[in-house]
Amino acid sequence: MAKIPAKVESRIKEALKRFKPVVEQAKARDIGEADTSTLVKDLLAELFGYDKYAEITAEYQIKSTYCDLALKIEGKLSLLIEVKAIGLELKEAYIKQAVDYAANQGIEWVVLTNAITWQVYKIGFGKPITSDLLMALNFLAIDPKNDSDLDAIYILSREAQGKSLLDEYHEQKQALSKYCIGSLLLTEPVLAVIRRELKRLSPDVKIEVEEIQAVLSQEVIKREVLEGEKAQEASRKIARAANRALRAKTDKEGPPALPQSAPASTASLESTNQQNSA
Repeated sequence: MAKIPAKVESRIKEALKRFKPVVEQAKARDIGEADTSTLVKDLLAELFGYDKYAEITAEYQIKSTYCDLALKIEGKLSLLIEVKAIGLELKEAYIKQAVDYAANQGIEWVVLTNAITWQVYKIGFGKPITSDLLMALNFLAIDPKNDSDLDAIYILSREAQGKSLLDEYHEQKQALSKYCIGSLLLTEPVLAVIRRELKRLSPDVKIEVEEIQAVLSQEVIKREVLEGEKAQEASRKIARAANRALRAKTDKEGPPALPQSAPASTASLESTNQQNSA
């Protein structure tokens, strides 16, 4: 991920120092949803760097209802935020509500928060609509000296919006998912490498790729990794990447040359010449 600019890192650390006691006090008082929403707006401005007046919209209307907060970057809606009271646990029903808001607006990113927990979801617009949890932050547990914690804040920051860091981080998470790695292990190139290494261990033993594939899928890789919608999507993604690589190679090297016809024998040429003379 891109390095955090020094100015942004300084702002994040200062805001964490300032707002941790504020959030702890708000939790102790068990403030309601309206006050929590005000606190979240302050955090969006002071911690994440959004313009409170130009880029943060409260009570954003979606059809006949309202989402608590919306972020607009250069006038374009980029992220929806659903806020719950600071003392409430973020239940499945709240997640569905937030996802429904984003789906109705065609927005890819939605945040569900109670000012302490921040859950970031990527929305998929297939059938059915899907939501992938990109990350979950506990504001009170963030360590300003921990680079990973600072990176998580930066990914959601105003400065990162123009660099599409949310999308980059999502791609990285997908690439390192158990579904993607499980599917990769069963591809022909990887199976060929495993077979080669096994042959080095046991040069006199006959080992077939199909046998390695069976052991991996039946005994090594968990069943849940190879089955279901996420596993299928990982397989399709790997297949698409392989096809792109093949097309790129073909475009660079050109199509394979067609086999040339064998040259005619001397006797055949002489016979043909005699017939033509006749």
